[in-house]
Amino acid sequence: MADSLPVKADPVFDGELVDDTLPQPRRRESKTNRFVRWWRHSPRVPLWLKSKPQAVQAGKDAVVGLVKSPWRYVGAVVRGLVVGVRWWRRWVTVRDYRTAAEESEKLADKFTEIRALTLFRWKVTGAVLVVVAVGVAIVDLVYGTDPLWIGGVAASAALAILGRKKDGSPGRKPALAGPRTLTWTMDPQVLVDAFRDAKLIGKDEVLRLVERATRVGDGWAITVDLPATRKAADVVKNRDALASALAVDEVQLIVERVRGNGGHAGRVSMWVADEDPYASPPLRTPLLGVAQWDAWRPIPFGRDARDRRIDLPLVWTSLLVGAIPRQGKTFAARLAAAGLILDAWVRLYVADFKAGKDWDAAGLVAHRFMSGDESEHVLALVDWLIELVGEVQTRFRRMRDLDDLTCPESKVTPEMSRDKALNMPITAIFVDEVQVPLEDRTPFDVQGKKLTAGEYVGELLTWLAKKGPAAGIVLVLATQRPDSKTIPSGLRAVLGSRFALRVMDWRDSNIVLGEQMNTRGFDSSRLLPSHKGVGILRPDGDTSAGADVLAMTVRTYYMPNEDWRTICEQGRALREAAGTLTGHAAGQDTMPVLDHAAAVKALGAGHAAGEAQPPGELPEVLASLVEYLGDDLGPDGRDFVPTAELLDVLEVDSRTFAQQMAEVGCRPTRDRVTGEDGETRQVRGYRTAEIRSAIDRAGECGEPTGQEGRS
Repeated sequence: MADSLPVKADPVFDGELVDDTLPQPRRRESKTNRFVRWWRHSPRVPLWLKSKPQAVQAGKDAVVGLVKSPWRYVGAVVRGLVVGVRWWRRWVTVRDYRTAAEESEKLADKFTEIRALTLFRWKVTGAVLVVVAVGVAIVDLVYGTDPLWIGGVAASAALAILGRKKDGSPGRKPALAGPRTLTWTMDPQVLVDAFRDAKLIGKDEVLRLVERATRVGDGWAITVDLPATRKAADVVKNRDALASALAVDEVQLIVERVRGNGGHAGRVSMWVADEDPYASPPLRTPLLGVAQWDAWRPIPFGRDARDRRIDLPLVWTSLLVGAIPRQGKTFAARLAAAGLILDAWVRLYVADFKAGKDWDAAGLVAHRFMSGDESEHVLALVDWLIELVGEVQTRFRRMRDLDDLTCPESKVTPEMSRDKALNMPITAIFVDEVQVPLEDRTPFDVQGKKLTAGEYVGELLTWLAKKGPAAGIVLVLATQRPDSKTIPSGLRAVLGSRFALRVMDWRDSNIVLGEQMNTRGFDSSRLLPSHKGVGILRPDGDTSAGADVLAMTVRTYYMPNEDWRTICEQGRALREAAGTLTGHAAGQDTMPVLDHAAAVKALGAGHAAGEAQPPGELPEVLASLVEYLGDDLGPDGRDFVPTAELLDVLEVDSRTFAQQMAEVGCRPTRDRVTGEDGETRQVRGYRTAEIRSAIDRAGECGEPTGQEGRS
């Protein structure tokens, strides 16, 4: 009976299966939000209505303009009066009629007419003056002085309009100007005149103001748009000419192209310092005030001219520091090391081939450390590098076995570098005076092949710079001989970040910073000798100056030996607490585990196995020509290449290119070339046969011809 009783069923609901992985409709924005977004992005809304700093600066400009307006008005009236007098004089002396007669060589025939017309216009002038004087007297007698004041104001306004400053109009500059100084005011005309004086824009061209002049640090910042077809790269390249036009030293002027969404090829950002930004004493490194540092964060490296802190990323990249002696090269390398020392999970290799005491404190934290410049030290470095090559190979093999969550991109992650079980810490190797091992000629046997120790060191460093960053290897090299013979081009090409302090000439600067960097406005040979620790940084990664900045001038922080030792002692304490003090610092100078065969296999069967290598490095200009011309340099290729074509492709000025070609033994010649319009013209250029000969000479001699072949 109980089984037959009705049972209440569960409620049934209607539903719909929704796939939340598909794109969902956007929620409708409110009118207020749409208006705010339009207001912030509309080009029709002035910038000072969008930004509080720009609004404040606009208010300051308005106040300054209001205060200066009486003097500006008087000046415009005076200029208008001068213009009016000049115009009247030309009219009364019949200048146009006289000039026409002189050009037609009929001045003698027309002299009588010119004389009569001149006398008539003098009479008209006198009559007008008399009429005006009588009219003024009658008005004053009948109506009083009020109409005279009204007429005077109207006349002065007309003279002010006549005498206003016009872009491109002649006759507005004083004939006897005083000393040129930077009179940087709210008037953009100062900047327009400077661009014209520097031949960066034409006489009838103007600049468009993007952001009004504002105070940034100890200087003025402004952003402008160049006229159509004018390029910001040309302004950067001719920074010296613009600095001369502004009457400031070039170290006080920073010119950058605005990149990204808010920029284009003709937008220029400028900053002009009130005085030499590097004349003040350097600042101590901020790492002294921190308990520890994360190596995955960029390391405080220095400050730029605007006094912005510049941080240098080191993980997943490498660093080359080059300079002549006593310019702060070792200090810069130690700054990079300081941040890594304050991370207890970083393993350090330090090789000091200066054999001084600059790096001695690093022995407190280094896994491997040595100081000396003998052949035995070079051979010890070879052992270190072979050990690191094997370490990198081992890490890559182990990463293949890890899941995608632990190792998503075949790169060491912060979590992996701090996992003791994985044993993949960030490993940094610092080599000071790297030219010593690279130039060592000690015979070295590699699997039965004879090499010099320097050649083998170069191959090992190149391999580590290519493969090591993804496995957590950081390579930092410092040298006081940044020339093409010391540092192989293959090694230079794979070093991510570059820092060039003062060097001897633009060639050495390009070797550190990269090809053609001097033509882009970055030449460390132009730094002043008094600017110790100041150099040009070309970072491989984001900095506070922006991700799109190619290079910048930076003054490194000051870290004397006592501060350096303090940081090393603090780093040792951190490692002791974390249990990561190993190797030399822990008193365990064990010999590296070496596998020469694996290293040779990793380097490849080419250069590392001792096969024939090119005996010399091609000069920069020849290497660029080989890359561009390619097969055209062959016997079946082109016979002649116009200079204009090469200048456009290589983006170098004609004077520098001619000098570089002359140094490698190539002389320009003239030949007939048929243009796109079908017309044949005689142009200057170079024979490809002569370029091939220069390449052969450079390969045979191991150094270029001419002045380039210096030590």
